[in-house]
Amino acid sequence: MSQTAPYVLVLYYSSYGTTKTLAYAIAQGIEDAGMQARIRTVPTVAPETTVSKPAIPDEGDLYCTMDDLKNCSGLALGSPTHFGNMAAPMKYFWDNTVTLWLAGNLQNKPASVFTATGSMHGGQETTLLTMMLPLLHHGMIILGVPYGEPALNRTDRGGTPYGASHVSGAAHDQPITADERELAIAQGHRLAISATALAQANWRR
Repeated sequence: MSQTAPYVLVLYYSSYGTTKTLAYAIAQGIEDAGMQARIRTVPTVAPETTVSKPAIPDEGDLYCTMDDLKNCSGLALGSPTHFGNMAAPMKYFWDNTVTLWLAGNLQNKPASVFTATGSMHGGQETTLLTMMLPLLHHGMIILGVPYGEPALNRTDRGGTPYGASHVSGAAHDQPITADERELAIAQGHRLAISATALAQANWRR
């Protein structure tokens, strides 16, 4: 068992930095709720990945390890939308989590998802829903964003009940809106509160 302080893992892949911006807003919400946020990313998928890329990136957030995932108290998973689905680097990462699945290491832990797209109707909801599937197979408990959050009723860009989102524009140069940020922070806060509560639950039958 891990001896580190409890933490919620914020795991993302970002092509243009917009999904990363959401990740940091979610991390703020986690820490506002009194729990540590551990931010990690995944490497790109290319022939050079296994040949020459270092295990530690030259800059930016560290790559996620299986121990980072195994020992988390909760998970926020984010990826840009690529044709209505998560990006290949994130899919590749989850395809290699079978050992954790076999051991049941993620069962009964809360999880949420987030995404960013270039266009308003670029597949945000399908990406959020498909990112939930491996988490459900791992036995995680999926959290969304309830309509009790005022920004969910106000937003005219990103933000869904399935998870936080951002519309970055065709050139990926549109900053995160106040409503998008508010929803991401709220999602992180809800995730941290749930992680604390679920850690005390008795799952024995």
